Amino acid sequence: MPYVNIRITREGATPEQKAELIGGVTDLLQRVLGKNPATTVVTIDEVEFENWGIGGLPVLDYRAAQAAKEQKR
Repeated sequence: MPYVNIRITREGATPEQKAELIGGVTDLLQRVLGKNPATTVVTIDEVEFENWGIGGLPVLDYRAAQAAKEQKR
């Protein structure tokens, strides 16, 4: 019984988008590994920005730094 946990930042993913993620992951596990969709569990956790970090920075600071790098190009 596969269990997949998807974690995303809380940015307003719609119920339709979440359903597409759940269906897509379930289909992928069936297609690639032959797993039974009826026993595949997918959960989605939405994490507040202040609880998410990338490259040693809070996610909003990281994004700002990346945007600044892109503007310099």
